[in-house]
Amino acid sequence: MKRFFKPIEKEGSAKKPSLSPSKNGAENGDALPEVDVKKEPLKFLTWNANSLLLRVKSNWPEFSNFVSNLDPDVIAIQEVRMPAAGSKGAPKKPGELKDDTSSSREEKQILMRALSSPPFGNYHVWWSLADTKYAGTALLVKKCLRPLKVSFSLDGTVSKHEPDGRVILAEFETLRILNTYAPNNGWKDEENSFQRRRKWDKRLLEFVVQSSDKPLIWCGDLNVSHEDIDVSHPEFFSAAKMNGYVPPNKEDCGQPGFTLAERKRFGAILKEGRLVDAYRYLHKEKDMECGFSWSGNPIGKYRGKRMRIDYFIVSEKLKERVAECEMHGKGIELEGFYGSDHCPVSLQLSEGCKEDK
Repeated sequence: MKRFFKPIEKEGSAKKPSLSPSKNGAENGDALPEVDVKKEPLKFLTWNANSLLLRVKSNWPEFSNFVSNLDPDVIAIQEVRMPAAGSKGAPKKPGELKDDTSSSREEKQILMRALSSPPFGNYHVWWSLADTKYAGTALLVKKCLRPLKVSFSLDGTVSKHEPDGRVILAEFETLRILNTYAPNNGWKDEENSFQRRRKWDKRLLEFVVQSSDKPLIWCGDLNVSHEDIDVSHPEFFSAAKMNGYVPPNKEDCGQPGFTLAERKRFGAILKEGRLVDAYRYLHKEKDMECGFSWSGNPIGKYRGKRMRIDYFIVSEKLKERVAECEMHGKGIELEGFYGSDHCPVSLQLSEGCKEDK
């Protein structure tokens, strides 16, 4: 979620996921026979890194320790902000990191070294990247897990990527995992603001309704706070304006992510898709210390203003298996945010019944 802070190597195929090249990593799934294969992931982590390269340069030891201790099966990352491969004027390859200039090669090497070191060397990585250092997502899946299919668009097309690399969808035997970085609503009724977000929400609604054949875990920066309980200061966010501009439609007024129009559409997606907000399912009360995933700039009027916009949304048929769902940052000083303006959020499922598998 971009407000006041200023997109792993070859794209995996559906049948043989390819780990990003590294000296101690395998290519084209060569390492898979060496590990015990699990049927389904049980522990998940999502994090908007607000530039993965910056996090690697500044916060990687702390984040690596956090991941080692949590030991998730799947890690979903948003706002990778690394550019897709492809020289100027040539078609881009959003599943690969750019490396056709000296600076892009150096940045790729820095990132890949970090992702080949413990604990990340235990994961296969898929990318979906924008043309420039903007947006983008990554999905890391433990090598002991074998997705049946990995795709990069809401229509499930393996070769097609969503604009700006906003979607990675992994299908396993018993469930699907959808990692998304939702576009910010913006402040005006323009093509790249309200209109873009309306189209996104419409497509998400269609996707969840059409994908009900298998349980879904939808995670990422969804760029919306559903209820008043999901923001620290509801009145502040409801009255927020950009340069004094007031949209003509009252439901579009307020902080992006907290407008009534966005919240209504999000509620419709949950209802029509028969989905459950995993965190709110377990945590019914407002938590001013640890109940928000995004925090405003510690300097200025947004100090202490926080929102819960990073989620794990699960199919109703999975809700009884939701054992834990936690936000790992706290306080207005961004403790546990690892340099980002978002903190990591985790989900733990209990083991499914044999008949479910």
